[in-house]
Amino acid sequence: MTVKAKKFLGQHFLNDESIAKQIADTLSLKGYKQVLEIGPGMGVLTKYIIKKPVITHVIEIDPESVEYLQANFLNLATRIIKKDVLKYDFSEAFGSESFAVIGNFPYNISTQIVFKTLENRHQIPEFSGMFQKEVAQRICEKEGSKVYGILSVLVQAFYETEYLFTVPPSVFIPPPKVESGVLRLTRKIDYSLPCDEKLFFKVVKSAFQQRRKTLRNSLKTYNLSDNLKANTIFDKRPEQLSVKAFIELTTAIETDH
Repeated sequence: MTVKAKKFLGQHFLNDESIAKQIADTLSLKGYKQVLEIGPGMGVLTKYIIKKPVITHVIEIDPESVEYLQANFLNLATRIIKKDVLKYDFSEAFGSESFAVIGNFPYNISTQIVFKTLENRHQIPEFSGMFQKEVAQRICEKEGSKVYGILSVLVQAFYETEYLFTVPPSVFIPPPKVESGVLRLTRKIDYSLPCDEKLFFKVVKSAFQQRRKTLRNSLKTYNLSDNLKANTIFDKRPEQLSVKAFIELTTAIETDH
């Protein structure tokens, strides 16, 4: 694949065997028997994943990469999915079985991959891989930080997050202009919320869309009662609320109607 094609895909291909092995080793192999690698490219990470005692699937949209994988990973040939992961129905490959997700994720769709994982959290007990460092840090950040936001709250509501290590630009072709970060998400034992989950997503997104405003202002479209709005939580800005506080806020809004 040409450098031009790689840039077009928005992906920087890992060119360091030791880093690839480290990423593959982030898999705990607990709670699943199958793994889906997203965006394998030329298989630098794949070669280490397939050595694990799990059934490996890969999903790749680029025809040249698919052709390379088919020629060089013969044992994987029947499990190469030639689809756009954001449009793919995971049940086609996995039915109702659990599977882990791993990858060196294309920067331009990495957050969308996380949201897709959240939508399928009932099947994905573990998720690990490489992001732009700032995105990885945001996912793992706690309240009180300027980078704490929608992604932080929604992911941490269902998964335990771990920022594992930083990766320099020099190990990629072409080298990106930023550092990368590897993280692991482990689904919580109880990942159901004690509130309306759709409303929870909506409240979190509404709050952070106007993150400089207090919740009293950013959530005023919810037509809350004066009694509820008198609660001191509405004097706060969204980055001051923990995941637990957002769940409590959602419950309060839910019972207010």
